[in-house]
Amino acid sequence: MRAKAEAIQSISGLGDVCALTLLAYLPEIGTVSIKEIATLAGGTPYNRDSGNFRDYRHVIGGRSKLRSALYMGAMSAIRFNPIMKEFYNRLVEENHRPKKVALVAVMRKLLIAANYSVKKSDFMLAN
Repeated sequence: MRAKAEAIQSISGLGDVCALTLLAYLPEIGTVSIKEIATLAGGTPYNRDSGNFRDYRHVIGGRSKLRSALYMGAMSAIRFNPIMKEFYNRLVEENHRPKKVALVAVMRKLLIAANYSVKKSDFMLAN
């Protein structure tokens, strides 16, 4: 568990509280695919379409405590992680996305990065 927490904390913006929350409420981290991890955490947008009616996509479901922890991690990442800051600014300024939409995209990107880093650390420990 310590190695997994250190792997998550190696991502700038995800601190010890976020790492421990991810490990506690998402034991599947490092073992599932990108789509599955985003769905489990509630970071996948769902549509509400019917016939010709097209509504906005909403992020629903998932584990709410994970979303809360990832939200704070994303807020920190867009300030201190240059890659996430550039990604967020590109979504807001160039692609004209609302700030909340861009923040959810950063949350999803951080979750995918954490999943990959845990998967990679497990592989390194096994060898």
